[in-house]
Amino acid sequence: MRRKFWQELGHTLLVVWPILSSILLLQLVFGLLITWLERWPLGDGLYFTFVTGLTIGYGDLIPRQPFSRLLAILIGFFGIMLMGLVTAIAVRAVQMTVPPEPPPNSN
Repeated sequence: MRRKFWQELGHTLLVVWPILSSILLLQLVFGLLITWLERWPLGDGLYFTFVTGLTIGYGDLIPRQPFSRLLAILIGFFGIMLMGLVTAIAVRAVQMTVPPEPPPNSN
């Protein structure tokens, strides 16, 4: 059953990989733009991008520029979409792995 789950997960990931990679790329580009606008070190900018994209938001790095704040909102929005998509992929893999139960007998 475990092997079938991983096969289904891999197949579904291949199907939606263009969408996943596009969202990740957008988040990365927005994060690099924020890094440049805010004059942060590259490591801080990448850290901010992933913390914001995963909607954790520690608050230790805060964009000050209005455009940077807008980009941070977009990173968070795309992060929500990304996590929803990853969750849907996992649920789909479980659905394809576990056989459906027969309907209850109504006798």
